[in-house]
Amino acid sequence: MIAGLVQSFAFSSRIPSGANTASFAHLHGSKNTNLLACSELGGIRSPCTHHKQGILVGFWIVAGLAAFLLGLSKGGVPVVAMMSVPLLALYMDPALAAGLLLPLYIMADWYAIYLFRGAFSVPNLKILLPAGALGIVIGFATVSAIPADLVKAVLAIIGLSYLFTSLRSRLSKRDIKPTEASVPRGVFWGTLAGLTSYIAHSGGPPFQAYVLPQKLDKMTYLGTSTIFFTLVNLMKLPPFILAGQLDWDSLSKAVWLIPCALAGAFSGAYINRMLPEKVFFLIIEFALGFVSLLLLYEIFFH
Repeated sequence: MIAGLVQSFAFSSRIPSGANTASFAHLHGSKNTNLLACSELGGIRSPCTHHKQGILVGFWIVAGLAAFLLGLSKGGVPVVAMMSVPLLALYMDPALAAGLLLPLYIMADWYAIYLFRGAFSVPNLKILLPAGALGIVIGFATVSAIPADLVKAVLAIIGLSYLFTSLRSRLSKRDIKPTEASVPRGVFWGTLAGLTSYIAHSGGPPFQAYVLPQKLDKMTYLGTSTIFFTLVNLMKLPPFILAGQLDWDSLSKAVWLIPCALAGAFSGAYINRMLPEKVFFLIIEFALGFVSLLLLYEIFFH
């Protein structure tokens, strides 16, 4: 599982294979065409020594699990969606895996909006959404020029810095006053969230670094997060299509994964209702720390 998670941050392989490679390289000025061979199975990795039927069975099992985890996260279980692309990357190029899952993210996003529509922070969304759009534009324009390790290091530093501050507060037994929605901070973190979401589907740490210090209640946090990432994912559609990561073939596969994503979303909503607010935010902090350490491992040891 860890090996799969680590693969999600292999940004240097974010170039689709096959006919789409030229399109992606042209758009981003990339010369990296050293990709694993993909067969006619629509981007699924199919080494000639393996039987195609076995590859297909394995792909659909893993894809179903990835869709379920994605839905689970949108139902309110923190962070587990980060495992979806790494799982599919076992069978597909990571860029194509991200493209395949994007329509499912969007569908599950709208279910999450239904669940958490009752509470959200309007001041934060007014700041974060334009900043997130700016981050997506920057990501689309610079994806081939940003070193993979730099993005990983930034995400890790963000996560660990927040956790250090939170831990210091607990040990000192003094309460830190909640912060307010801030235009300068919101523009910075929102832009970074849009940028990292576009490059690596990893907009969570910057978003959490900005929102968690505000100590919003559980439902307001979930509502704000849901609306922000729903619209960010919608804004990612055009550049994903232009880059060749999303096409009719991936859409046809995504349709078959809808039941798995919905099952995950329903399960996530049930689990979320059972989680006390304090436990919920502890899970977020633990997951943030785990992902941050995993990024550092990828930089120094992989």
